[in-house]
Amino acid sequence: MFSGIDEVDWASMEHAYGPADDVPELLRGLASADPAEREAALDGMYGAVHHQGDVYACTLACIPFLFELVVDPGVQDRGGVVELLTSIGGFDLDEDDEAEIDEDEIEGAANYAMAAAAVTAGAGVFFELIADEDPGVRLAAPLALATLHRHPVRVLALLRERLPVEPDEEVRLALVEAAGRVALRHRPLAERVGKWLGLLAERADSPGLRLAALAQLARCSPDGLPGDVVPVVAGLLREMRSVPEESGDRGDGGEHAPPGGIAAREDDEPEPGPDTTPDAEPVDPEPVASVETGRGEHVATPTLVGQLRSLSAQENAGRGAPWAADLLRTLHVGLDDRVGDRTALLADQLRSPDRRQRIDAVRMSGGLIRAWRGPYEELVALVGEQLSDPEPRLAEAASHVLEELFGLAAPAADALAARLAADPGSWVKTWASGPPGLSSTVKALARLGDARAVPALAGALELPQVAHDVGFAVGHLGETARPLAGTLRRRLAEIELDEGAYDRASPLLAGLTALRAGEAAPEVLRVLRGAPEYRGEWLRTAALRALGAFGPAAREAVPELRALVRRPGTASATEAAEALWAVSGDAEAVLPVLIEGLQSDQVHDRRAAAVALGALGPRAAVVAPRLRGLLAHEELWLRVDAAIALWEVSGRTRETVGALLTAWEQNRHVRVRVAECLARMGPVQEGSAAAHVLRSELVSVRRHNAMDGGYGSHDIHEDEKLLALCRQALRGTGKGSTS
Repeated sequence: MFSGIDEVDWASMEHAYGPADDVPELLRGLASADPAEREAALDGMYGAVHHQGDVYACTLACIPFLFELVVDPGVQDRGGVVELLTSIGGFDLDEDDEAEIDEDEIEGAANYAMAAAAVTAGAGVFFELIADEDPGVRLAAPLALATLHRHPVRVLALLRERLPVEPDEEVRLALVEAAGRVALRHRPLAERVGKWLGLLAERADSPGLRLAALAQLARCSPDGLPGDVVPVVAGLLREMRSVPEESGDRGDGGEHAPPGGIAAREDDEPEPGPDTTPDAEPVDPEPVASVETGRGEHVATPTLVGQLRSLSAQENAGRGAPWAADLLRTLHVGLDDRVGDRTALLADQLRSPDRRQRIDAVRMSGGLIRAWRGPYEELVALVGEQLSDPEPRLAEAASHVLEELFGLAAPAADALAARLAADPGSWVKTWASGPPGLSSTVKALARLGDARAVPALAGALELPQVAHDVGFAVGHLGETARPLAGTLRRRLAEIELDEGAYDRASPLLAGLTALRAGEAAPEVLRVLRGAPEYRGEWLRTAALRALGAFGPAAREAVPELRALVRRPGTASATEAAEALWAVSGDAEAVLPVLIEGLQSDQVHDRRAAAVALGALGPRAAVVAPRLRGLLAHEELWLRVDAAIALWEVSGRTRETVGALLTAWEQNRHVRVRVAECLARMGPVQEGSAAAHVLRSELVSVRRHNAMDGGYGSHDIHEDEKLLALCRQALRGTGKGSTS
C-alpha cells in the first residue's frame, strides 16, 4: 500500500495551514489499527488537506492513495474515506460559475475540475463496495456512486437490485437517498425514479423506508406525493414509535413485495441515450462531506470529527431510529413552499409523546417560520408548550426559537412568562469569557413588549456586570419599561470612564435612549465629556444618540453640542449636529455641518449626513439639488438615503419613488427602508408601480430576506415589519401621496 508515496514532493505543496509535508503521515494514519489515530487522521484531512471543501495540489495528489485505502478490506473505517473521496470529487462547476471566475480563482477552479475528473475516473470501485462486509462502507458507497459515477442508469439499477438483499436498515435508507440524488442530478431519470419511490412509499414494510421514499419523492418528484401526505407521514411516525426497528426487517420490496412490485427488473430501466448521460442537468449543489465514519464502537478523540461524533452520539442516545429527524428534514425541504402541509406535520410532531421527536420539531419549526410566511399561531402555541417540559434541551430549544419570532411569539406569551417566573436564576446567562447576556426567555418576552419581562430586566440591572443586551430589551418594551429609567441612570453614573467604559455604558445608554429619559442628561453628558481614548468614538456616538432622543429635555447639552459641530466634515460633527437639531431646533447651526458631511469621502458619513438632512425637512430645501445628484451614485444604500432625504426636504415624490423602486428590485435587503418611506408618503395610488411592487411582496410566501445556508437573528422581525409597512402604505395612513 502507498507505493510511491515518498516519491511525491509533498513539501513543495501547501494545504490550508502551510507546507503539505505532513500529508503522508495523515494518509498512513487513515490505515492505522488504532481507532483514535484513524479519527485524528481523518480530522486532519478535512481540516487541512480538504479544508472547508477546498481542493489544493496536495488534495489531488492524495486521490490515488485514498482509492488504495477504500479497496483494502484490511483497513477499518473505510466508509469515512469513501465520504472524503465523495466530497473531494463531488464539486459541480456549472456554466454560471465558470462565467464568474476571476483570475485569482482560476487555479482553484482547475483543481476542482481535476479532482472531479480523477475521482470520477475511479468511481467504478464503488460498485464493488456496495456489497462490502463493512456496513459503514455500504452506508457511504451509494451516495458516492450517485454523486460521482458517469453512468447514472447503471447506478440506479444497482441501487434497486441491492435494496431487497441489504440487511441493514440505515444502509437501505442510504440506497433510497442515493436514488433521489441520481434523479436530481440527471433530470431525465426523475420520472422513473419517482415511480419507484412512489411504490416504495406505498408498499415497503418498514415505516422508516416508506418515510425515506416519501422524503426523496418530495425532493425529486414532488408531484408524486400522495395528497394526504401529512396524515401518511404522521402515521409512519406513530408506527416507528410503536414498533422497534429490526436490522432484518426487509421492508424493501424483496421477498415480501407483491408480484410485479417494487423489486428491480432488467426491463424496467430506461435505455441509455443522450437524455440520460451524466451531463444532463447536474442540479444538486448539496455538500456531500460527512463526519459520520464507520459503524463500530465510538472512540472519543479530541478532534473536530471526534467532538462532532460525540455530540451526535449524545443527541441520538436511546433513539430507536436516529435517522428519522434527517428524513423529516429532507421531506420538509422537498415540500418547500407547501407551508400548510409543513405546519400541520410539525404540529403533529410537537404533540408526539417522544421528546426527541419534539426537539426535532421545535428546531424545524424555527427553520420553517424563518424562511416562509404563514399563519403560525397554532404552531407557536405548541412550541410554547414545550417550555414547561422537564427535559432541559427541549425547553431550551423552544426558548431559542421563540426568541427569534418577536411579535409572532404572542401565542406563547403566557408560557414564556410562566417559565420566567419559575426560574429567576436563569434570567441572565454568564459565560467563561465576555459579558453576561439575557436568557432567550427574557428576550422573547421583552420582544413581545410584555410587562412581565420587566422584573427580569430590573434584576439584571442590579448585577455587578450589566447584561450586554439589556438596552435592546428595554427598547422593545418601550414605555412599559419606564420604571427602569432610574436604575439605568444610577448605574450609568457609577461607570468608571476607563478603557472598559464602552462595554459597561453602552447597554445603559441604549436603554435610556429607548425610554427618551431626558432626566438622565447630566449622566449622559458626563460620559460624553469623559469618553476615554479606547473606543471613545463609539461611546460618544452612543451618548449623542441618547441626547438626541431626549430632545429639548437635554437643553443643558447645547453648549457641548455646539462645540462638537465646529469640526465639519467628520462623523462626530454630523452626529453632534443631529443631536443639536433634536435638542434645540437650530437649523442654521446644523445645516452647514450637514452639507459639509454630504461631501465626505466616506460613503458612511455621506449617508449619515443625508439622513440627518432629511430630519430637517423643508428647512433643508436648499440641499435638494445636491441630494438629487446622489440618485445616480454607485453605492445603492447612499442612493436610497439620498432619495428619502430628497422627498423629506422637497416633498417631491415622482423622482424619489422611481429611485426607491429601482433599489427595491436591485437589493432585497433595502426593502424595509424603502417601505418605511412609502408608508410615510401614502396613500400609494392604486395601479401605480409602487402599488404593484407592494402587492407583489404581500402575496409572496417566501420571506424577502430568507437565505439558503444562513440566517440572521432578526430576519423574521424585519420581514414581518416589511409586510406591515406594505399594508400601511397601501391603505394610506401616511402624510402625503405617491403617484
